[in-house]
Amino acid sequence: MITKINVLFIGDIVGEDVLTFIKDNLEKLKTKYKTNFIVVNGENIKEGKGITEVEANFLFSLGVNVITTGNHVWDNWKARPLLSREPKVLRPLNYPPNNPGFGYTIVDIDGMTQVAVMQLQGRSLMTPIDCPFRTADHFLKSIREKTENIILDFHAETTSEKMAMGWYLDGKVSAVVGTHTHIQTADAQILPNGTAYITDVGMTGPYNSVIGMSKEVSIKRMLLQTPQKFELATGDLRISGVHIEIDALTHQSMNIQPFSFPDFHKVAFR
Repeated sequence: MITKINVLFIGDIVGEDVLTFIKDNLEKLKTKYKTNFIVVNGENIKEGKGITEVEANFLFSLGVNVITTGNHVWDNWKARPLLSREPKVLRPLNYPPNNPGFGYTIVDIDGMTQVAVMQLQGRSLMTPIDCPFRTADHFLKSIREKTENIILDFHAETTSEKMAMGWYLDGKVSAVVGTHTHIQTADAQILPNGTAYITDVGMTGPYNSVIGMSKEVSIKRMLLQTPQKFELATGDLRISGVHIEIDALTHQSMNIQPFSFPDFHKVAFR
């Protein structure tokens, strides 16, 4: 039985172009952080919207254990068959019943240690689906009977709702990792009862962009205030995420460390 779970949580992947970059560099990150469990948010891989079996299998072949998604996974109809049959590709648990897919999964690491990954979606400035707080309460009861090593991907728009979820689940889960807004926040911390927390883990994709999309198109949309056809950006590829150390005996997190690979250049202000 392992005593420490070293989690690599990679933030929202935008576009297929970055997959090769991940393949070329994932081993470096795994070695640096002595990783034995990998979670990736993949809701924006396929042309910026959703994920298909092709991208999922590619990530699994690299050693990824679980793929989470989010609200944009529904924008690509090709994602639905994958969600229906693959329990390690998650969608938010608090969508109404009869939607395809799984909202949590439990993975065995070494025959004795299990890790649960769960995904919920916020409601502030998003689709008013079922309450994520009450959904967490309902499902955590059964999950904790199997394992207390629990990582939550909270896919939400507002910082306030994400922070509220972090405090609400402090001591009930090992980590609450925020996704969706693509900008890594500077508030990674261990909450008082042992839950690792960050408001947003950041984006994996082209940083020569506006959260992964063409700068020119995004600026035009802001200036004209009319719909524009979004285009995926290219260039300046980076992997953003966090490394989390979980004590497999206490189920509490001991450390959370954000990263961006490669590091941003340090620019001196004048």
